[in-house]
Amino acid sequence: MEFNPFDQAFKANPYPVYEELRAHAPMQQAAMGFWAISRYDDVSFVLKNHALFSSAAMGVGGQMGGTRSIISSDPPDHTQLRGLVNRAFTPRMVAEMEPRIREITRQLLARVAPSGHMDIVDDLAMPLPVTIIAEILGVEASRRDDFKRWSNAVVANPGAPADGDRARDIAEFQQFFADIVEERRRAPQDDLVSTLVRAEGEDATLTNGEIISFAMLLLIAGNETTTNLIGNAMLALTEHPDELRTVVANPALIPSMVEEALRFDSPVQFLFRMTTQDVDVAGTTIPKGNAVVPIYASGNRDDRKY
Repeated sequence: MEFNPFDQAFKANPYPVYEELRAHAPMQQAAMGFWAISRYDDVSFVLKNHALFSSAAMGVGGQMGGTRSIISSDPPDHTQLRGLVNRAFTPRMVAEMEPRIREITRQLLARVAPSGHMDIVDDLAMPLPVTIIAEILGVEASRRDDFKRWSNAVVANPGAPADGDRARDIAEFQQFFADIVEERRRAPQDDLVSTLVRAEGEDATLTNGEIISFAMLLLIAGNETTTNLIGNAMLALTEHPDELRTVVANPALIPSMVEEALRFDSPVQFLFRMTTQDVDVAGTTIPKGNAVVPIYASGNRDDRKY
C-alpha cells in the first residue's frame, strides 16, 4: 500500500491508514524514500536505540542549520544539552508555574464567557501556550504580538526551508533573541534565557546559536504540541460524551484523561531518524543512511499493546 503522510485526506484522519499499515505493511517504504514503522514494538525499538537510529535526521531542513539542538543530536551531545536546559525545568520550577498558568487560562475563558460560546483552538488552545512560553523566555508584554507572529512562522512547517515572509519573520525572531542573550549576559533576570546563559562557564558552554535554537525548539515542542493536545482532547471528549460526563463529575480523573488523550490522538504523529548501519526491523533490512519514521500515533493504537 502507498503511504503519503502529506496527503490532505490522510491528515484529516490518519488512523485507518495506520491500521492498514500495522496489519499488512508494518515496514513500508514510502514513495519519498523513508521507511514508515507502525507497530508498537518496532516503534519502541527505534526510539530506544539511538546508536542505530540517529536523531540527526531531525536537523535536515531546519532553521538553525549547523547548530547543536536537543531534537537533532545524539548522546553525548544530547545528554549535555538536555542536562543544561533541564536546569530551567526542575519539578519545583514547573510547579511554581501552575498558578500563573491557571490565571492566564481564567483570563482567556473570561474573555469569551459573556458570549456563551468559544472556539476552543482560537480562544484557548493557541493563545495559552504561546503566552506561557513568551513569559518563560522573558519576552516583554509589548512584544507579544510579534512573538505570536514569529511563533506562527516557526511552527508553520518546521522541517522545510523558509522563504519570503516566513524567512523574514524567522530572521527577526533570531535577531530578537540574539539581543536578549547579550542583554541577559550583562544583566541576568529570572527567566529561561538567563538560566541558559548562566550555564556558560560552568560544566559546559552553550553558544548563542544553541540558546536561540532551544528557544525556537521550545516554540515548536511547547506551542504546537500543547495546542494539538488541548484540541485533540476536547474533540475526543465531545465525540465520547459519556467519557466527558465522567470526567466532569470526577475532576480527579483529569490527569489520567490527559495521558489517555496523548495516547489516543498523539499531538506529534511521528518524527524522523536515520540509520547509522544496516538494521533489521520486523524482518526487513533497512540500509545504512536511510530515513525512518517511527509513527508514535500508530504504535499508540496498536491492539497488540493496547
